[in-house]
Amino acid sequence: MIYRKYQMRIAIFIQARYNSKRLPGKVCLKISKKEILLHVYEKCKKSLIKNIIVLTSKNKSDDKIVNLCSKNNIKYFRGDLYNVYRRYAQAIKKFKLDYFVRVTADSPLIDYRLINIAIKKLKKNKKDIITNVFPRTYPIGQSIEIINCKTFLKNLNFTNKIEKEHITKYFYKNHKKFSILNFKNKKNMSKENLSVNTIKDFKKIKKFIEENEKI
Repeated sequence: MIYRKYQMRIAIFIQARYNSKRLPGKVCLKISKKEILLHVYEKCKKSLIKNIIVLTSKNKSDDKIVNLCSKNNIKYFRGDLYNVYRRYAQAIKKFKLDYFVRVTADSPLIDYRLINIAIKKLKKNKKDIITNVFPRTYPIGQSIEIINCKTFLKNLNFTNKIEKEHITKYFYKNHKKFSILNFKNKKNMSKENLSVNTIKDFKKIKKFIEENEKI
């Protein structure tokens, strides 16, 4: 899909897996009768980018994610479970992208307006990475990263297990090699957590969403 206004091929990748270490199956937990992954997807659909793809693995445990995507007509791509970097690289090549927006599937309160801010900055600044986490000033669960696919694919020789799983750590660690634009929140809210990593997080966010639906 070409985002014609900016003449680039770009997609939102929602990174998802079922076998989370701290809270297994969290992306399929329901809030207001809707899985967390669907909350994230629907938030992303409100952004300027309509090409949205769930990136999951070929592991059998992720069949549940694929079934959820199929049931809701959501595009998905399956790759390596642990080498997430390879999964992204394969998806980039398959969909012939120039840039991708990285969003995680455990962020049901993700603000689509942050995606739009990043996209507008990309229009003016063709950087390797546009982000709001370097340094972080937005809450955890509001992370947005837009990455140049050529830059990403040029750096395939990761040997560090952590870097293979957390795909932007290498770029931030070696930030002097890359052009990175970071946008900040007016107030530093980096210590707040709006993502679902534990059952405590889930209960807190579930309560917040359900109470706000009543307003």
